[in-house]
Amino acid sequence: MDLKVLANSIFDAQPFSQYIGAKLTSVEDKMVTISIELQPHHFQQHHFVHGGVISYLADNTITFAGGLALQGNALTSEYKINYIKPAKGQRLICESIAESCGSKQAVCTAKVFSIDGDKKTLCAIAQGTVIKSP
Repeated sequence: MDLKVLANSIFDAQPFSQYIGAKLTSVEDKMVTISIELQPHHFQQHHFVHGGVISYLADNTITFAGGLALQGNALTSEYKINYIKPAKGQRLICESIAESCGSKQAVCTAKVFSIDGDKKTLCAIAQGTVIKSP
């Protein structure tokens, strides 16, 4: 099966991704991009994107990049995230890549950017370990 078709079918089967309004926008060998067009419910009381939305993007792109590298179903074993700047604007984009891959696990990094007009701001960096799903 074509890699992009498979990735899209897995993504489309994720109820939470659909609920939050995420889109799988790019799939390559060990790289994935997921984006969210921001809506009022994605923001917290200070008018910045809620950290949970940013965290979801980092976690899901890390897992997708790891799954592609491992060539199978995958789960996040662990990840950490560093919030760098508050996210605001119209859209979030998260790009993830599998940095290292063995037979059972992949270590991946992700960068989350906020898009506000023509301004692209790095707002978080994450790293995680992805394992093959049992």
